[in-house]
Amino acid sequence: MLLLDQTKRMILRLEEGKLLQTHKGMIQHDDIIGIPWGSEILSHLGITFTIVDPSLRDVLLEIRRKTQIIFPKDIGYILLRLSVAPGKRVVEAGSGSGALTTAFAWMVGSTGKVISYERREDMLDLAKENLNLIGLADRVEFHLADIYEGIEEENVDAFFLDLPFPQKYLGTVKNTLVNGGVLGCILPTTNQVSELLLALENHGFGVIEVAEIILRFYKPVPARLRPTDRMVSHTGYLVFARSLVVPEPPSV
Repeated sequence: MLLLDQTKRMILRLEEGKLLQTHKGMIQHDDIIGIPWGSEILSHLGITFTIVDPSLRDVLLEIRRKTQIIFPKDIGYILLRLSVAPGKRVVEAGSGSGALTTAFAWMVGSTGKVISYERREDMLDLAKENLNLIGLADRVEFHLADIYEGIEEENVDAFFLDLPFPQKYLGTVKNTLVNGGVLGCILPTTNQVSELLLALENHGFGVIEVAEIILRFYKPVPARLRPTDRMVSHTGYLVFARSLVVPEPPSV
């Protein structure tokens, strides 16, 4: 990744003989290949760029999108609450542009698997394209389908719904998760959250949590340290719950 300053970044795949053209001048790929991370390089106009290894956050912010992606500030907590780690199996419904899919694939490693369902073919194609560009497509199984009628997967570790009416799909989720497995959802309004909470209790889910993540950045200037002028505030409400064992009713 090339950094021009704190806000301007360019992520590229290096290829011998290729030329990068920017508004601050041209840079030969060959001049970048093989030099250490953290090095500086000059464009043909003499403008300095810094070369760094892109973080997952950098990748997500630069991902090609058609709709609003889930923000990195939310994705970080989602990964923690769903305990996404190497070797885990995670199902998501609502691939979107593939930002959360990318984060899941990054974290499950080469031994895990992400199963992603999307109803819109154009969005599924974009998510596939983004995962291919990043080099993580082999960790994801994409399906063009609505999960309402159920899915084939069983005993998965975590399930995430990025859908407007997640309560409609709780039966499918319940049949797919391991006992104690975690469901996560993201919703934009409180009335949607209230409807989901009622449905969760009726479908054998418990240990329920509702959260909103607020993140504020500061200007990194020692002489005048202060918050930045703009911030991303509300992006969505996160709801998490565990699939519990429902006891059999007592025999009469």
